[in-house]
Amino acid sequence: MRGEPKHRISERALRVWRIDGMISSCVYWLGFFVVLGLTFAFHWPYWISMVTFVLSVFATYLLVWLFPALRWKRWRYDVHEHEIEVQHGIYVIKRTIIPMVRVQHVDMKQGPLLRKYRLATISIWTAATVHEIPALDVEEAEALRDRISVLARMADSDE
Repeated sequence: MRGEPKHRISERALRVWRIDGMISSCVYWLGFFVVLGLTFAFHWPYWISMVTFVLSVFATYLLVWLFPALRWKRWRYDVHEHEIEVQHGIYVIKRTIIPMVRVQHVDMKQGPLLRKYRLATISIWTAATVHEIPALDVEEAEALRDRISVLARMADSDE
């Protein structure tokens, strides 16, 4: 049986995912303040506001602390001569093997948060789908993109 992949993504991914979680949790807090305003305006029972407050706190904890930590802990990858192995998930751990002969091209992308923290995401395109390895150091992402590209060309010429 094959062990789990050895390479991890950058630890700075935690910061990026936590900031993203803070932005996402703003939706829950906006909902809380709307419900609070409606509670005062229409004299609704106060327990409704308290429930939305508790849900907002719980969602913030999940999105800012728990999910990023679990996501980072589970994200792993390996690039072998004939395949790329990717493992990820929060509750369900998914392991994917991408044969090099199926790789069509490889992209590297950065959004504003990734650029601020000098991270990049690698996208591996096959005919059927796109696989991503998120939040790699920029230098590591560039080297990985180039390595996968070379290995994919070599696998394609072997056929």
